[in-house]
Amino acid sequence: MGTSRDPDGAAAVGGRSRPTPPLRWSVMLGWLVGLTAVLAVVGVFLGRETRLAPFLVVVPALVAGRGTVRQTAVASGWATAMIVGALFDAAEDTVGDAVATVVFTLVFNGLSVARAAQRVRKEGEIARLRSAAAALQRQLLRPFPLVTDHLLVHGLYQPVEEDSRVGGDVYEVVASPYGSRVFIADVQGKGLPAISAAFAVLSAFREAAVSEPTLTGVVDALEEAVLRHNSFAAQVGERERFVTALVLNVDAGDEVQAINCGHVAPLLLDDERAAPVLRGEPCVPLGLDALAPEPRTVEWFGFPSGGTLLLCTDGVTEARDPSGAFYPLEQRAAGWGGIRAGDVPATVYRDLRRHAAGTPTDDTALLVLRRRARTDGGLRAGTDGGLRAGTDGG
Repeated sequence: MGTSRDPDGAAAVGGRSRPTPPLRWSVMLGWLVGLTAVLAVVGVFLGRETRLAPFLVVVPALVAGRGTVRQTAVASGWATAMIVGALFDAAEDTVGDAVATVVFTLVFNGLSVARAAQRVRKEGEIARLRSAAAALQRQLLRPFPLVTDHLLVHGLYQPVEEDSRVGGDVYEVVASPYGSRVFIADVQGKGLPAISAAFAVLSAFREAAVSEPTLTGVVDALEEAVLRHNSFAAQVGERERFVTALVLNVDAGDEVQAINCGHVAPLLLDDERAAPVLRGEPCVPLGLDALAPEPRTVEWFGFPSGGTLLLCTDGVTEARDPSGAFYPLEQRAAGWGGIRAGDVPATVYRDLRRHAAGTPTDDTALLVLRRRARTDGGLRAGTDGGLRAGTDGG
């Protein structure tokens, strides 16, 4: 996976876990002191200090939902001390009542500490599972930049490390005897089963990209891989999935071949605008070819050496702002044509986070393609300054 930087300077190499935000000690102490003061004041007015004091046992229970085990233990000790102290001042209470109150307080506070320990342990297990899923994605997706004879590809991949929302976005660029094959895809659905389907289709692309002479042959192989995976999934009770994908073939010519299987269309960036390059209707997603009225076809479009081609998944186009509006990719991309290709991924993600008022809630995959043009001095990548004099620059 890539090492593009996010807007805050942290490496975007696998997302961030999102455990329960820790409870600050100042907040917890504020609860303890504040509730104790309120109970004391009310007790003075009502003349029932000892009857109100046991209500302090709710504080450790509240702390157990967000705080650490130590914070819950401190809150429990505070509540127990306040309640026992109040009982000493209560001449009207019998010994039996006082003992019952203390026992109730100790048991309830002990349960609060146990609940905090259970919650912390479970959150740790979930965090390890999230990290394992992200690590698996990082191992199977190659880091940027990706370089072939025809392309220099920068990019960014930012998975969402939430067990219920982790997605199946994948990408790959393969040098083949027939040109540079580019692949970006998004599996329908979320969770670990989506990752399984994504890796199945990714493996199929890596094999077909170098063995199939035609782009339709590559896509047919991907279709078969999705159908096989769905067949295996059905045997273990998993539901079938489809995959949106965009497959390109870039060779030494000025035009690119593309088959769009229901995916987000690519944009061609220049100094003044961003324009879609595909004019035809998208084909059906992978896994649904049997429902299509006609076979998938190849579309051709121009990709000049000075242009930048932007590919992404719907984690970009379907990101919403607080009002629910989708991210206007084509409108925002109009101003990115003059940006160095290696800086485009971070620029997009920074703008995406501003739009979403925080970290996006879906996986984000982005590829930025520049042609590698041959000059007298050697190989270079277009005119973005990323590759000069036959060296591979980032």
